[in-house]
Amino acid sequence: MPYRVCFVCTGNICRSPMAESVFRTRIEEAGLGGLVEVDSAGTDGWHEGDGADSRTVAVLEAGGYESSHAARQFQSSWFSRLDLVIALDSGHLKALRRLAPTAEDADKVRLLRSYDPAAGDDLDVPDPYYGHIDGFEECLEMVEAASPALLAAVQERVEGRAA
Repeated sequence: MPYRVCFVCTGNICRSPMAESVFRTRIEEAGLGGLVEVDSAGTDGWHEGDGADSRTVAVLEAGGYESSHAARQFQSSWFSRLDLVIALDSGHLKALRRLAPTAEDADKVRLLRSYDPAAGDDLDVPDPYYGHIDGFEECLEMVEAASPALLAAVQERVEGRAA
């Protein structure tokens, strides 16, 4: 059974699809494509079925990443099939932990920037939606900075399952 990771932001059109795309690329580069599944969702369903924000798409494509996406809302029932739920800010972290059916499920939720050793105490990836393209570029930088340690943690779990 694959190890399953889901990135979650508010509407699933900016931060979480960006994180999903970057991390899926890292998983493929590490040769873990068949062992790890990556997706994303939003805490709210406002944009359900919509593609990623055009600025997210532009920043991803400029960075050489895949950008196909359809927004969806995170469901509490998903916890049973997910191994790791990555929140993009502390508001998402709290909302997801409240949704978790069990304490074990709540423990699956982590902040993305907690995997970035340079992040310090500022663990939120700010929502770029109401700003300009530079906010989306900053978001991509934060996602990329957290990806190596997140990849290492997931790789360790996947190898632990195989042992």
